[in-house]
Amino acid sequence: MSVILEDRPIEQVREETIDQLIFNYSHGVISAAAFERRLDQAMNSESHQEIVKLVADLTLKADTAYSDKKEHQFTPSYATASSDETLNLKSILSNVEHSGQWCVPKVIVINNILGEATLDFTDAIFQHQNVTIKLNCILGSNKIYVPENINVVCKSFGIISSIENKAPSMASRQAPIITIEGKVVLGSLNVSIKRTIKEKFITFANNLKTAFDGDK
Repeated sequence: MSVILEDRPIEQVREETIDQLIFNYSHGVISAAAFERRLDQAMNSESHQEIVKLVADLTLKADTAYSDKKEHQFTPSYATASSDETLNLKSILSNVEHSGQWCVPKVIVINNILGEATLDFTDAIFQHQNVTIKLNCILGSNKIYVPENINVVCKSFGIISSIENKAPSMASRQAPIITIEGKVVLGSLNVSIKRTIKEKFITFANNLKTAFDGDK
């Protein structure tokens, strides 16, 4: 006998509903406006009944191919570690940035003096679960962007500086952990999410729809 709806973990019910919404939208069953409206409701509702009602009129169910694509899109990418496990970045009266699909080493050392350093982990490929950023910043600006499935621990200290960490620290145990150490003197450190999970859902759904339309 199956478990009654109200006794199921609500996050599991929410995930299944969102999967069905994305799948049906990508196949042209519902409009973009309806998809985003229902997605908002599915993400914000705390009622099992309200959540499942959002897909009561949708007959298409997510298949294995969808699950594989979703796993690839939303799971942090790992690669075999290279021989170079330390990345040294210097920003002295200049700008330095790492973004896109770059391989993340075990240790990143940033020396920032009167400069701007940006690390964007949104599409990065991790080689280690535990990554340490060693920061030495004097009169500089540091921006770090992470996806929502990354844990961030900030151990750095500031002297007349601004340090702000808006990133989550409660991702799954298998998620990469970025630990930020070091000091910020008369400068700033800002850690934030570049794309929210809703934005990632919408991008993923639109990519699936484009691919499906192209196959017709």
